[in-house]
Amino acid sequence: MNISVIIPVYNAAAYIEKAVTSALFHSEVKEIVVVSDGSTDNSLPILQKLQQSDARIKIYHHENKVNKGRSASRNLALQKATQPFIAFLDADDFYLENRFENDIKLFESDSSIDGVYNAIGVHFYRNATQEEKNELNLTTVRENILPVNLFEELLSGKKGYFSIDGLVVKKQVFEKIGYFNEELLVAEDTELILKMTLRAKLVTGIIDKPVCLRGVHDVNSFSNEKLYKVYRIKMYDSLLRWIIKEKIAIKKTLPVLKLLFYYRLKYIDSLWEDCVYWMKLALICPKLLGTEMFIKNFPLISRRKIIFKRFNIK
Repeated sequence: MNISVIIPVYNAAAYIEKAVTSALFHSEVKEIVVVSDGSTDNSLPILQKLQQSDARIKIYHHENKVNKGRSASRNLALQKATQPFIAFLDADDFYLENRFENDIKLFESDSSIDGVYNAIGVHFYRNATQEEKNELNLTTVRENILPVNLFEELLSGKKGYFSIDGLVVKKQVFEKIGYFNEELLVAEDTELILKMTLRAKLVTGIIDKPVCLRGVHDVNSFSNEKLYKVYRIKMYDSLLRWIIKEKIAIKKTLPVLKLLFYYRLKYIDSLWEDCVYWMKLALICPKLLGTEMFIKNFPLISRRKIIFKRFNIK
């Protein structure tokens, strides 16, 4: 099993050596594809020094060495990767010694498997509250999930989630689903994983202990709730449009519609904007009009309590 590990790097001088070293530890990692994303700190010199001692480290840049974000950086790395299996690692995270052992066994046991997902843990680089420790202790699904049910289970969240750092996937999967959505500043990995569940066979790996540790510090993007308020809606909209474009069964749109309308109702205070959006979706995919989920989320219906309250209607 030969793996390309993809690491986007932006101003991660404090963490990048630990991340790269943790990937180099594994003999099945044949290359580490690093995209230096216009860093302004000491990240690049650290990477170049590491590269001198291990040729598996490949360093790439965007044109003119500009900063383009982690989606564009991962996409560039995917284009440069040469190995049949892909694993991901953020620059402030690091693998544990058991990272790929079970993945190898699963891929060897069943050639139809496209990807394996595992639990990740947490390493705090700052002081943490007990609530944070409990919440982030283990990012994982809580039970074995059949690949055919994975899309709906991840959307519901009732059995947990998994992180892209805990995923190993065949490179050929990206030929079916495309790359990361560069219009999403956050939640791009969630969208990509959900696409994979619809086009690839992803199976449960190690879910009761971590194979990787997420570094938590003061500038993690996943703690920026204001940013996620905007991009959750954009992500579900993008995913819905992709499902429609790919002609995936209409029933697969229903859990996406449920979440999309939920967040629009929660974060968008405009009846007119919501009505226009609803009608645009109906034009894009008239089949939606045949679903109860779509009809009951027509804004004049879904927002009726808000409308009645605003106009003092009983």
